Amino acid sequence: MIILKQKILFVIGIFSLILGTIGIFLPILPTTPFVILSAFLFERSSEKFHKMLINNKIFGKYLKDYMEKKGISYKNKIIALIFLTLGMTKGFLSMKTPIGKTALIIIFIGVSTHIIKLKTLKGE
Repeated sequence: MIILKQKILFVIGIFSLILGTIGIFLPILPTTPFVILSAFLFERSSEKFHKMLINNKIFGKYLKDYMEKKGISYKNKIIALIFLTLGMTKGFLSMKTPIGKTALIIIFIGVSTHIIKLKTLKGE
């Protein structure tokens, strides 16, 4: 039973990482939440993949800050908010339906609030 649970968590982690990677290139899809979810799932299913993600030269430091220190640097908050705003604006302008536009606004408010409320790490 435990092995089945680990396999399911691993598969979801891979899927989440794929979505996060696509999100690098597709502004409507957020990268960071999917990468954080992948790290969380790999921590419970695959030590090898968890270490690979945590030690990744692109995501590693940000994941460690977020997961271990429960925050991000002021610079990274600003960068995240800028890219979030640009991506969501592009998505909003290309969205045709009012429901889609409303969903993007709600997502934007939720993610922005989360980023702003995160602890700001000093000296980084």
